[in-house]
Amino acid sequence: MKNHFKIWSVAVALIAMLASSCQKTEYSFGELKTPSDFTLTTAVTGASTALPDGNGSGEVEINLSSANAITYKVDFGDGNTQLVPSGNIKYKYSSPGTFEYTITASAVGTGGITSVLSKKIKVFVAFEIPDFIVDALTGGTSKIWVTDKESGGHVGVGPADGFTDSYYSAPPNVRDACLYDDEVTFSKEGNDIFISVDNKGESSLIAAATAFYGFSGPDGCYPVTTAKQKLSFMDANTGSSASNSTQIQFKVPGNGIVNFGTGGSTYEILKITENTIHLRNIGADGLAWYQKLKVK
Repeated sequence: MKNHFKIWSVAVALIAMLASSCQKTEYSFGELKTPSDFTLTTAVTGASTALPDGNGSGEVEINLSSANAITYKVDFGDGNTQLVPSGNIKYKYSSPGTFEYTITASAVGTGGITSVLSKKIKVFVAFEIPDFIVDALTGGTSKIWVTDKESGGHVGVGPADGFTDSYYSAPPNVRDACLYDDEVTFSKEGNDIFISVDNKGESSLIAAATAFYGFSGPDGCYPVTTAKQKLSFMDANTGSSASNSTQIQFKVPGNGIVNFGTGGSTYEILKITENTIHLRNIGADGLAWYQKLKVK
């Protein structure tokens, strides 16, 4: 009988232990609170009346505030998101140019309850010109360039979807004299690069582009007025590769002329050294035009 009692006691103890081990541990978030009084403010660095989209740094200060929020999540509208526990962050956009972004911010409360706000902003990001191009183009201050008239292909033309002058490549010294006396100065002033063209009163134009400059007639020399212009640099969008181009291009405001006029104003730098430049642009005729310059 004693043995039966001992066995029964052990069995009861084991059942009690198993029952105890199977009990669920209960957790509690406490009171679930929805974030309230949520605000989202932004300030684009360097924004002013003259520069409404910022000074080109691409930086935007984002400030979030809410009652009952334990953290914040921000979607910057450029494919990037980030948790911002403090509610304050200075974010830097990186795509050159002026773009509109939608910032979407979530205030996160207990239990994952969220409140959401969105705001559209415009941000200007200045293109950072590679140092090797700045140095070669300007020498750090300024350089004077002229047509490389002794070089084959100093004027050339080819199809718009190619990167060679397969239609025409000028032999040395065969083009108009007004092309060969032009002096093109590239100068560095602060973070900007300017172009000044001294065309001695006339610039060489292709026939298809004469109307663009206010004239009519065949290929030849025309009294084009030139002025100092600030250049805008950007990544090339021509489909070029590292094997045939620097993949950097610049835009010339105004009449767009560097040393002869094609009706185009955007020039891709195919190759550049301390002494030579090879440029490509699309003319008014839809063809790719090439020009070669050398240091004077």
